[in-house]
Amino acid sequence: MDAPCLRRSARAPILRRVSPRIPIPLTPVPRLVLLYLAAGGVLGTLARYGLGKWISGHLGTGFPWHTLAINLAGSLILGFALRATETLAATPETRGFLTVGFCGAFTTFSTFTWETAVLIQNGQWGRAAAYALGSVAAGLVCVFVGMSLAGALFRPRG
Repeated sequence: MDAPCLRRSARAPILRRVSPRIPIPLTPVPRLVLLYLAAGGVLGTLARYGLGKWISGHLGTGFPWHTLAINLAGSLILGFALRATETLAATPETRGFLTVGFCGAFTTFSTFTWETAVLIQNGQWGRAAAYALGSVAAGLVCVFVGMSLAGALFRPRG
């Protein structure tokens, strides 16, 4: 039996399969949507900063508990928000505020986990595993490359 959070709803899936040969037309984004995205982004950023400081102050910095907690909370919030806005027929502004704005600024890990869950939900277990493992491995490589570049460009003062 599927996990409750991974069951397909009777409605259309969140992510549609699109042929790589068919171009997706770009449509202008209404200004009100942009305003909601920005507002959600500001709140997500402030929530991440405040919560990160609070958790680090209580649990210390020996292990990135603050990042782990924020990433897991963001995944929970994104899953909840996507299902809730689908069920409640929320406006594009509200959906954008919660998902792209707040969760996008709070953590991008939430988007990563949602996309992996959708692949699993669609029966694409191999692609989900490759995406999850590849994202973590490539992310680690990118972090080390970025650290090396910064180390080469900016020498410590002393």
